[in-house]
Amino acid sequence: MAIPSVIVADVRDHLERYAEHGADGRVFVGAKGATPRRNHFNRLWRRACEDAGIKGLHFHDLRHTGNTLAASTGAGTRELMSRMGHSTARAALIYQHASADRDRLITDAVSGLVEKGRKGVKTSQKKDRKHKGHAGDTGD
Repeated sequence: MAIPSVIVADVRDHLERYAEHGADGRVFVGAKGATPRRNHFNRLWRRACEDAGIKGLHFHDLRHTGNTLAASTGAGTRELMSRMGHSTARAALIYQHASADRDRLITDAVSGLVEKGRKGVKTSQKKDRKHKGHAGDTGD
């Protein structure tokens, strides 16, 4: 899976500072070199969030955010399934819920199409005053 270029430097920094080296190295390693257990990892996570001034963010929320952002770009169900490693569409559809930002993008695109259509109508009306029907004279 590709990594968004905007976070590549952050991922590299984490891997250099905190992870085991090598292709098989663990991404999260405890202070004593062991894999952190869930309760210990959660304490570390909460402390890191507090240090960053973030409240109420769970580690799994990062996956949800990333997949929601991917869905908001217009990624299809199959593409989301591939990114997430899911074999059914059910999970991918969760991330394709409507968002205010995506709704704004769709609305702006529709406005652009209407404006383009109106410009075409004005041009054709100047040529033919008998214009009738939809933009581009697609109907009666």
